[in-house]
Amino acid sequence: MGMTNVQLKIKNPQDPKQEYEGRFLVDSGATYTVVPADILKRLGIKPQREEEFSLADGSIIKRKVGSALYEFEGKESAAPILFGEKGDSLLLGAFTLEALGLTLNPLSRTLHQAILRM
Repeated sequence: MGMTNVQLKIKNPQDPKQEYEGRFLVDSGATYTVVPADILKRLGIKPQREEEFSLADGSIIKRKVGSALYEFEGKESAAPILFGEKGDSLLLGAFTLEALGLTLNPLSRTLHQAILRM
């Protein structure tokens, strides 16, 4: 199975001029988007809580969670963000995909506008 990487901007919701743009691995199986804590600190994004997460191998880790603005291809929305630690990859998770109204096509490995239903 192939991997999908996209360019994504992360912004401080309190000061959107503070932004970071990077190449993220799209992981529709991950709940949160992950960005290294030092980048989030530089943007002025502060953690709001700490949560436990289960990894694919079954191990449990703790990470801090905050809020960020995301921009993808001109569309912007807010969603939670996970403060990554050493060894964590830049990941674009399901909450952010949903907030931006996007879905991952598992066959073509491309992002598309989701068909929204009420």
